[in-house]
Amino acid sequence: MNRVPDDWTSADPSLRARVESVLGPGEEIVAWFQADLNAAHQFSPVLVALTNRRMISADSEGEVSPSGTSRIRTWERPTIAAIISHDHGGIGRLELFSQTARLAVWSYTVALAKAANSYVEQVEAQLKQLPAVPHIEQPEPDTADEDENANRMALFRLARFARPHMFMILVGFALSAAGTAAGLVPPYLTKPIMDYILVPYTQAVLLEPDGGAKANTEPANAETPEENEKADPNVAASAEEARARFKLVPYYLGGLAGAAVLAWLLSWGQGAVLAWVSERISADLRNKTYSHLQGLSLEYFGGKRTGDLMSRISTDTDRLCTFLSDSVVDFSADVLLILGTAIILVWMDPLLATVSLLPFPLIAWLMYSTRDRLQHGFTQGGRAWATMTSVLADTIPGIRVVKAFAQERREIERFEHANKDVVQANDRVNSVWTFFWPMIVLLNQFGLLVVWGFGIWLIFRGRITVGDLTVFLAYIGRFYTRMESMSRIVSASQRAAASAQRIFDVLDRVSSVPEPRRPIPADRIHGDIEFRHVGFRYGNRKVIHDLNFNIAAGEMVGLVGQTGAGKSTLVNLVCRFFDVAEGAILVDGIDIRSFAVSDYRRHIGIVLQDPFLFFGTIAENISYGKPDATREEIIEAAKAARAHEFILQLPEGYDSLVGERGQSLSGGERQRISIARALLINPRILILDEATSAVDTKTEREIQEALQNLVRGRTTIAIAHRLSTLRRADRIVVLEYGRIVEVGSHAELVSQHGHYARLHQAQQQLHSDIAL
Repeated sequence: MNRVPDDWTSADPSLRARVESVLGPGEEIVAWFQADLNAAHQFSPVLVALTNRRMISADSEGEVSPSGTSRIRTWERPTIAAIISHDHGGIGRLELFSQTARLAVWSYTVALAKAANSYVEQVEAQLKQLPAVPHIEQPEPDTADEDENANRMALFRLARFARPHMFMILVGFALSAAGTAAGLVPPYLTKPIMDYILVPYTQAVLLEPDGGAKANTEPANAETPEENEKADPNVAASAEEARARFKLVPYYLGGLAGAAVLAWLLSWGQGAVLAWVSERISADLRNKTYSHLQGLSLEYFGGKRTGDLMSRISTDTDRLCTFLSDSVVDFSADVLLILGTAIILVWMDPLLATVSLLPFPLIAWLMYSTRDRLQHGFTQGGRAWATMTSVLADTIPGIRVVKAFAQERREIERFEHANKDVVQANDRVNSVWTFFWPMIVLLNQFGLLVVWGFGIWLIFRGRITVGDLTVFLAYIGRFYTRMESMSRIVSASQRAAASAQRIFDVLDRVSSVPEPRRPIPADRIHGDIEFRHVGFRYGNRKVIHDLNFNIAAGEMVGLVGQTGAGKSTLVNLVCRFFDVAEGAILVDGIDIRSFAVSDYRRHIGIVLQDPFLFFGTIAENISYGKPDATREEIIEAAKAARAHEFILQLPEGYDSLVGERGQSLSGGERQRISIARALLINPRILILDEATSAVDTKTEREIQEALQNLVRGRTTIAIAHRLSTLRRADRIVVLEYGRIVEVGSHAELVSQHGHYARLHQAQQQLHSDIAL
């Protein structure tokens, strides 16, 4: 019989049975941990158990290996060097290491952080009992933000966005190769023009006074006519033959023109195709990034600035589009032309080609050594630019507050400071680039001088002709021109890599509110809510402590307490904006983490203290939660929210634009639009978060009438500082420091002379003082 821990029976029964099925004789389980997320970060149990011989991992039912068998993975204890637990992107990670590599990763929600840390401690205690395993320092978590090669790999990660457009990419590169081949033709045609036509014509016709009588005069290094013919077969035998050859000039010029036109057409086609592809890749990247942002939890947005996220989706993706459509296209053409030119030069004269390419290694070394400095500079520049954008995103929507407090000069100085950081970051990049680029040009000029000098020496030695040198100079000129052009890819690629990494920083984030692996349908919800030993923490600060109570379907419950008591946190947990760290919240007896997030939230309506309206018409804002609503349904919701009358008084009625964030409407009008929006989706659970705290008494009365229609027949959780708004609540829950201290109706709590009675008395006294 195998020994197991006392709490072993609380593990998932199916996983427990599978682990026990692989235990050998005398093998004992000494510690275990059950993660609640699979590799795709969906809810699915994974059991990890440590025995006296090895570590065993069993995945949930249905998750199989490529061979088709259930996934049971094992690691012998002598191979295990370290185990660590840490948080990354809002998700806990348990990582197992050998001395040389990471062996496995398990993910879990923060609710299991304590259990994970306990398991790590137990494993470490067991590893210390193995003298055969040498001690090594625990590896640091390999997060994307800490990876030194993140920027370098970011551009390669774009390949998955290019894969759907691979055919067009191949077409583009085929056109690029064809255009490069056509571009290599014109320089080669200069050789017969020089050696076969121009040089013989000059010698036989232009330089001889008798019109070519001495055309057969031997060159200085030829002793006989036969040797002269052998040394240079292109030398004309007579002036008459030279004149005949001269008639071929239009054909050669036509070939040059034809090759140039063909190269232009192919380059135009290549540019058009790859520009089309780059726009699609950039659009896919923007769509993917934005959709991924929509799937992240509020925890992520709480630590980010709006301007920074806007900069990543707009500026960084646009920079990648420019890189893909311009720099990559030019770089591919440059590489092909440089390779083609090098091959032709070596084929024509290996010695001269070797001398011509002498500066190339030094240029390549400069490009490599400059890359890291540019990469760091562009990363810093991207962050500075995002900070400047964030200043704009803060001040433009809040311009009313800026002007109300006469803080224009302060905001101008804040923007100037952020703009100065952008300039300084760009100056650091420019200091590197302005040295690098002229140095490349200088090396190219030295390369041309070397070709001239060595080529003239070879002509004097009779090794090559003037035509050969002309072709070499034409090709090497193009070679170094392309080298100068290609060197620009260093700057463009590092700038694009920094932008790509900023985008992948978003895409690599995992929501702390994961989807269940097998979601339970949420088609019909009655609205019974149970808080079962609920606990929650922000970082290390615990704000909800072992909270237990039930809300019946259709019941209205008010939440009361001082600021920081946990009221808003509690409704955020009900909406699954965050997940509980301990315990569970059940709706109709089902853990809300078992529902698909979007399906569950369709049954929740929210009316906030400061209702957010989108730029658009009033009808579009009311139907935001139900875009396919008819005009009649929109009007009925507005009537129930007591908004129909003031809407009809607007110039365009329901088609009136409300302006950005609804600034053209009063606070009470925006609130009633928000109530109509909640009414239209007919939610089973309603959240009222200080819905009347920011309006006057008359408007509050109108909103209260609208809320009566909204809460009827729905499970309602209402947060209010004005206790008078909770008189109609079936029960009132008083919170203090994340704990329930009182529960009862308004009348019951007032009669108990407790926390609620003191709050009520304080408000009554305040109203009396104001009346006086």
